[in-house]
Amino acid sequence: MARLDQLLQLLESSPKDSFLLFALAKEYEGLGNDDKALEYYLSLRESNPGYVGLYYHLGKLYLRKQDIDQAVSVYKAGMEVANLAGDRHAYNELSGAKMEISEEDFEE
Repeated sequence: MARLDQLLQLLESSPKDSFLLFALAKEYEGLGNDDKALEYYLSLRESNPGYVGLYYHLGKLYLRKQDIDQAVSVYKAGMEVANLAGDRHAYNELSGAKMEISEEDFEE
C-alpha cells in the first residue's frame, strides 16, 4: 500500500499527470480493484487521449469485466491513436488484442 499512497500523494500536486494516472490504474489493477483502476484509466483518457499505452490495458480491463463491446471500441480507438502517433508496435499489439476476441464473445 505504500506505493499506492505515494502515487496518490504525487497526484495531488499534479492531478493531470498522465504517467501518475496510468501508474495508479495499474496499481489498483494489481490490488484487484478494477472499478478504481477503470476510474483512473478513464480520467487519463479524458485528460490525454493520445496516451497510447492506455488503450491496451483499458481494453483488457473491459474484457475482465466482460464488457466485450467496450473492449473492442477501446482497441479500435487505440489503433487510431497509435496510427496517428506512428507507433506501429502499439498498433499491432492493439490489433492483435482485438483479433483475439472471438465471435463467440459477441453471442448472447
